[in-house]
Amino acid sequence: MTTSSAHPVSADGVWTRLRLAPNAAPSAPLALDAEAAIVVQGGLVQWVGAAAALPAEHAGLPRHDGSDALVTPGLIDCHTHLVYGGQRANEFAMRLAGATYEEVAQAGGGIVSSVRATREASEDELFASASARLENLLAEGVCAIEIKSGYGLSLAHERKQLRVARRLGQAHGVLVRTTFLGAHALPPEYAGRSSDYTDLVCQEMMPALAAEGLIDAVDVFCERIAFTLEETERVFKAAQALGLPVKLHAEQLSDMGGSALAARYGALSCDHIEHLSQAGIAAMRASGTVAVLLPGAYYTLRDTHLPPIEALRAAGVPMAVSTDHNPGTSPALSLLLMANMACTLFRLTVPEALAGITVHAARALGLQDTHGVIAAGLPANFVLWNVREAAELAYWFGGRPARVVVRQGLVR
Repeated sequence: MTTSSAHPVSADGVWTRLRLAPNAAPSAPLALDAEAAIVVQGGLVQWVGAAAALPAEHAGLPRHDGSDALVTPGLIDCHTHLVYGGQRANEFAMRLAGATYEEVAQAGGGIVSSVRATREASEDELFASASARLENLLAEGVCAIEIKSGYGLSLAHERKQLRVARRLGQAHGVLVRTTFLGAHALPPEYAGRSSDYTDLVCQEMMPALAAEGLIDAVDVFCERIAFTLEETERVFKAAQALGLPVKLHAEQLSDMGGSALAARYGALSCDHIEHLSQAGIAAMRASGTVAVLLPGAYYTLRDTHLPPIEALRAAGVPMAVSTDHNPGTSPALSLLLMANMACTLFRLTVPEALAGITVHAARALGLQDTHGVIAAGLPANFVLWNVREAAELAYWFGGRPARVVVRQGLVR
């Protein structure tokens, strides 16, 4: 049996004695317990299907014995704020002890505390802390991840966050999609000057960071406590002018109509969406925008307003699931736990939850042509699991069921 290693080795060869999870390889549908095989050459999947139908030209390749493991595509965490300074456990304790939001803020807490800690941290310090967090996700089978900025809130410090995100991808051998979230909150020096700060984001920060190749997409926190619809559209127009796709923190606390605005700009995703309206759902369906569900934040904030799952399901809007890892409202380091929460809190079915952390998460990052499924011609990203059935991936929590992770064509 091939096992993971501290020193990655090539996954090239024929992977045998596998059981494909439902919908893992749409081009090669098999009965659940049918023996499957995957051929990897040059880091790419060359063939996948029933072991009995393995093409003769692959028969002489090296063999990897899967020992009857269940196989899924590599997992994708499509919404994280993984790079930041400090942590906010003290605020968590204060809120549990009865402190109000205002009292936490007066004590120096809230997003301002993360901004301060991120600005004070060096690039190497941010890299070290984010690496430790990333390793938890990778050990669980994550093969692609989005990392947002948004705790720097100035050109120099947003650049620092995005540089660390790029460096994480290189150091850990994982595909990282970087998202510029300069419009996350107002920095202290721009208090009361939201429009001026939006100008800074659009006219200085975004063009400079895009020119440096640090931005894959642009996000905004559109909410009553953050940025208005008008300010959000200004950011979207600036992104559009630079040829950058957009996404949106939308309808988390109220129905601002941000999802419909984002859909007009062809947004990759709208995320949180607890207060999403029927009009927003219709707009997202028409534009192909993915709904990203973030049960970790819902749980941490003890929210009670459920996202409109049944209406999204009825409309056929794809639903992704992500950790939303961040120090304030979702300090989650397990994507499988989020799949469990999506089922238990949001009432997703197991197939919906698993699609949410694979194929739909890939679409939320614009990676649908390369990730989210196991198919010939795609990079070899798949996971062998110590479980009998796919439902166990959303059933257990607190364990590490990944037996072998193949990421970017290497056994990790």
